[in-house]
Amino acid sequence: MSRESTWLLGHQRNVYSQTGEDGIIEKILALLPRTDSWCVEFGAWDGLYYTNTRNLIETRNYSAVLIEAAADRFQKLQSNFSERKNVYPLHRFVGFTPEDSLDVILQGTPIPIDFDFLSVDIDGNDYHVWSAFSAYRPKVVVIEFNPTIPTHIEFVQPADPSLNQGASLLSLVKLGREKGYELVCALQFNAFFVRKEFYPLFEIACNDPAVLRTDLRMITYLFSGLDGKIFLHGACLLPFHETPMRPEKMQYIPKCLRRYPGNYSLFDKILFGVWLIREDPRRLAREVRVRVKRLFA
Repeated sequence: MSRESTWLLGHQRNVYSQTGEDGIIEKILALLPRTDSWCVEFGAWDGLYYTNTRNLIETRNYSAVLIEAAADRFQKLQSNFSERKNVYPLHRFVGFTPEDSLDVILQGTPIPIDFDFLSVDIDGNDYHVWSAFSAYRPKVVVIEFNPTIPTHIEFVQPADPSLNQGASLLSLVKLGREKGYELVCALQFNAFFVRKEFYPLFEIACNDPAVLRTDLRMITYLFSGLDGKIFLHGACLLPFHETPMRPEKMQYIPKCLRRYPGNYSLFDKILFGVWLIREDPRRLAREVRVRVKRLFA
């Protein structure tokens, strides 16, 4: 028997998390046949702010490796857990090279290879850091995706520490399957994966990301009229900048040419041709080459 695909959403609950992750994490771990009470989180900030591991540490006495790259946040992280001998704060940058991957960083800790839970939230290269490690096999992975990207789109930012663009949910789902993980739940910007041997325990009818992702409030859709006018629909917001996206700023074709091309006068066609060449000077050269080839074919 299978359950409703999104049944885990009914367990959303915040203790220290941001959008209900704590309750879902508890439920997922409760379904696993064996656990070892170890977790990892990076970037962990100060270990208190919107964390996905603090509830496990405080209420279930989990041992933890908490990794933070920023010096000021790490000092707070270290101070906040100074009394807990089973918490290992690390001032490290988790990357995607053989020198700084999670495999290398965790080697210096007593954490088991198949520890219970990993939380990845580094605002950009999340896809690449997950892709880069293979020796450690957490049973459950929670990873951030870019919530502005429509569910059917594949997108992964370049592997570049200076960029903060993120990856789409669909791209993370495909990476997860390559690594032996299946999607079981999706919140506003966090996706939950379990190792595929545990997936049948969740009795999910369909784990297609288009089914499991129900919170689409941060997506902005762009489309054009037949006359070339550009429209926005949905969030119409750059959410992390808290700045509205205005349709008048998105227009591409000059206002005088925003009409259906079938209704263009000869003058309009000439004007449109001039505009095209100004927008792409190489376009004229390409069209000339095509016409010359036709003449001598």
